[in-house]
Amino acid sequence: MLKAVILIGGPQKGTRFRPLSFEVPKPLFPVAGVPMIQHHIEACAQVPGMQEILLIGFYQPDEPLTRFLEAAQQEFNLPVRYLQEFAPLGTGGGLYHFRDQILAGGPEAFFVLNADVCSDFPLSAMLAAHRHQPHPFLLLGTTANRTQSLNYGCIVENPQTHEVLHYVEKPSTFVSDIINCGVYLFSPEALKPLRDVFQRNQKDGQL
Repeated sequence: MLKAVILIGGPQKGTRFRPLSFEVPKPLFPVAGVPMIQHHIEACAQVPGMQEILLIGFYQPDEPLTRFLEAAQQEFNLPVRYLQEFAPLGTGGGLYHFRDQILAGGPEAFFVLNADVCSDFPLSAMLAAHRHQPHPFLLLGTTANRTQSLNYGCIVENPQTHEVLHYVEKPSTFVSDIINCGVYLFSPEALKPLRDVFQRNQKDGQL
């Protein structure tokens, strides 16, 4: 059993889309004739064993978003739910805050996709790689030129095993031409390090 999480952010984001993003939430911007996140949902729905798709963000559940979710559930015949954050929590914060909902039902693994990424989403290939050589955390990368790479998370990999040796988010100097695509596959145990970090931060805050 599999699940998918799509991180849709919130209204203070999408600054590069302004003034359009004042009227339409960025995840609902039309791309190739349909809302952007419909491409994500369609790709997730095509993965065998997909049982539920969760959207995490801090948009108010307004009428356009609600209508879209209802239509998506009917079109793809899958539960599609929106989990609203109480504040912007970031990628790790959102996953940790809603960990019980994500892990409900005991999924084998779950995909995590950033809503502002558009690609052919090779999710089945990622799942096959995960099952062939299980790791708690798998991320999708692609290549960019030296200048482009500075705008993304950069990955240094072991060329034999493809394990991540080093990662730098938007480096000031060239690190690698392999960049993070914002598409991930997690095993349930991958949430444990997040729990440890948040518990440690809470303890430090109390001290």
